[in-house]
Amino acid sequence: MLLLPLAITWFAALALAPLDGRRRAVGAAAVAALAAAYLALVWLAVRVLTDGPVEMIAGGWGPGIGIRLRADALGITFALLSLAVLVAALAFEVLGGVHERSLPELVLFMATGLTGLFLTADIFNFYVFFEVAMISSFILASYGKEVRHLRAALTFTVVNLLGSVVFLSGVTGLYHVTGTLDMDGVAQRIDEAPDGSVLLIAVLIFVAFGLKLGLFPFHSWVAPVYRDAWPAVAAMLSAALANIGSYGLLRFGAGLMPQELGLTATGVILLGSLSILYGGLQAVSARSASEVIAWSSIGQVGYILVALGIGGPIGLSAAILFTMVNALNKLVLFLAIGLRGWLVGATFALAAFSVAGVPPSAGFFGKVAVFRAGEASGHAALLALIVVGGALSLLYMFQVYQREYWARPTKAPPSPLAPRLLVFALAIGIVAIGVWPEPLLALSGRAAAVLSGGG
Repeated sequence: MLLLPLAITWFAALALAPLDGRRRAVGAAAVAALAAAYLALVWLAVRVLTDGPVEMIAGGWGPGIGIRLRADALGITFALLSLAVLVAALAFEVLGGVHERSLPELVLFMATGLTGLFLTADIFNFYVFFEVAMISSFILASYGKEVRHLRAALTFTVVNLLGSVVFLSGVTGLYHVTGTLDMDGVAQRIDEAPDGSVLLIAVLIFVAFGLKLGLFPFHSWVAPVYRDAWPAVAAMLSAALANIGSYGLLRFGAGLMPQELGLTATGVILLGSLSILYGGLQAVSARSASEVIAWSSIGQVGYILVALGIGGPIGLSAAILFTMVNALNKLVLFLAIGLRGWLVGATFALAAFSVAGVPPSAGFFGKVAVFRAGEASGHAALLALIVVGGALSLLYMFQVYQREYWARPTKAPPSPLAPRLLVFALAIGIVAIGVWPEPLLALSGRAAAVLSGGG
């Protein structure tokens, strides 16, 4: 069960690699493979949520040698989220017409890396799957026909290579002070390591994942990359690949080094607050829709960091819930860029309401969860920050909707119906989650419990 999702995406990528991804049949086969892997993950998730974590060592090797895989509620939540984004984004691109032959197999390789990363219990294997996903993303970022797509790819590659080096430095430090890269072993031995060394390692890992998320002050690459990347690729990078940052901060911070997270909680909350305000103010002053959404991405991930800094069951659950909602919002918004037709305007409006936290959208419950975490912390300034951040979100999303879909009617013909129906269905899904949020709330609660010793 653990190997099945990985096997499907890996062997499908190898099988499709020699073929021309611009052919509709090849793209459809890649979408089908991703959908099959997603169904396998759903099957695994039911098992995990019913009976607890599932674990194995691949290849029949002994402990400490083979690839140790483990599916718990936290990992399976992020795997389901990321693979759902990739399925939707690839299906969208196939419906509109793939422009480069390598796109379908690259998305499958990225899916393999992300799935393995979320389902491993060993830091070395985490890094291996991490690089599989990143290498695929470097090539994907150049997808498109214009110079701006290559510029986005170059910026993305340079910054994220730096993040990979910083993360590898942190991993090396962890092995030096604990003598193991098994996550359970690290968690058990980390308290015996010198405090100063562990704190430095924690800072390195935070910087690495902060770069992946695009948090302030590691944000300088986000706006130009998300703005200039092809819409489907921007959706994959921002709503699937960026989940590595959220997951890494949760798994390594709250899971493996909770003491260091507690020591730096004030700084974490401060950086999250600055991200919310800076990203929101920049989005208000941006002009194009893609630029607004790119700056919004910086502001929205700030809520995740604030919730992580607050910590505890409420804060961690809020961070996970907001990650899921934020990924769905960015998926719909980036896919809607460039489409034309009244259905697209309705789609954008529904996703914009979710970003602003207007009920009955999924975003409302994400903002409420962070607000409850702030209330539990007892800091009135955090509550004011969340309200101000929500007001900024509503302002810049209204501005871009007014410019793109209200005050500037276009004479261009409507986009093909199939992509428009897909993004509209995704937007309806965001509203449906807001109407019936209990499954997502329960899932985020179970995932947060993993970080405090639950399954």
